[in-house]
Parts: sequence; C-alpha cells; structure tokens
Amino acid sequence: MHLTRTDPETNLYRYYRLEIVKGLFGDWGLVRAWGRIGSSGRLRTDWFESEREAKDARFALHMNKAKRGYD
Repeated sequence: MHLTRTDPETNLYRYYRLEIVKGLFGDWGLVRAWGRIGSSGRLRTDWFESEREAKDARFALHMNKAKRGYD
C-alpha cells in the first residue's frame, strides 16, 4: 500500500508505504517506509505472531495516515 501527501504551497511532498511480509520462523512483519518523495527515507519492521495481527496493525496505520491527509 502506497500513500502520498502533497501540498505545493508549503513544499510538502511525503510518502508512506506499508507492506506485510512473512518471516523465516512463521511470524509476520509489517514493513513501513516513509519520507520525502524522491528520497530513500526511513524503514521500520514490526513483527507479529499472526497475519491477522499484522493486517489489523496495517489497517490502523492506514486510518491514522488518512486522518492526516494521506491518500
């Protein structure tokens, strides 16, 4: 899932990417990448016991970003 937020008047060009991945030991990871469009930005992975937990976390983050203007 790739989200962006832009506002040329304030020079705001941001992205937020969410991806669910399967770990080597049966766990599930939610990989988040964010930063300014055109840059490598930052990367973080949160690990969960089940795919359902990872999907719930992704949905919560998506809703949070939507409230902040990401689409």
